[in-house]
Amino acid sequence: MTKVVKPVDAAGLVLIRAGSKGAPEILLGRRHRKAGFLPDIYVVPGGRVDTADHAPSGFSETLNPAVATALMSGGSRRPALAFPRAALRETHEETGLLVGGIGQPLDSPRQQIWQAYGTAGLAPDFGAIDFICRAITPVTSHRRYNTRFFLADGARAMGSVNGNGELEDLAWRPVPALSSLNIVDVTEYVLKEALRRWQARSPTGAEPPKLLNYRKDIMTLSRHRMRG
Repeated sequence: MTKVVKPVDAAGLVLIRAGSKGAPEILLGRRHRKAGFLPDIYVVPGGRVDTADHAPSGFSETLNPAVATALMSGGSRRPALAFPRAALRETHEETGLLVGGIGQPLDSPRQQIWQAYGTAGLAPDFGAIDFICRAITPVTSHRRYNTRFFLADGARAMGSVNGNGELEDLAWRPVPALSSLNIVDVTEYVLKEALRRWQARSPTGAEPPKLLNYRKDIMTLSRHRMRG
């Protein structure tokens, strides 16, 4: 019997902004062809949640109450803030961008990511980060992830797109261009849902996240289980 791999906690961030003509653009990059997971596939910035993501950033970290409640559900023992911290950290590492607004830390940041915000005179806006869905990789995969996908305003992504090389062909792309890219079903759903919320100007936390899972390698969509 094949041993089922335990999913690793991860976080991803969808950034959407209005292009020069007002049409939405989404930041996507292609994973390296030698990547151990989803090679040559276009994805949003993201990656594993590290133990270091459990530590406070030094900035104000008030999540939207509905988002905080949803993040505390799902069986993870990690603090709710670890996931959006990881999403912002991975986004900076993979794209060079800092997502937030003008601000200063309340305490001295210890990690490089939060030091970068402080040096730039910026502060992450945790309260504006929406929780789109949680997706779990199929049991047949040799690498599995339990990923929380978030949405943030791409207009508040500061800096030049220039990451660590993990994502190639990294660029802001208009929605019609997505049909020509290699995108897996989970990413397709995440982008569709994020775009719908962005276009509807849905308030942060107004809609509960969904749970994406697989049954016999077929993606299923269900209500994210909430603890009452």
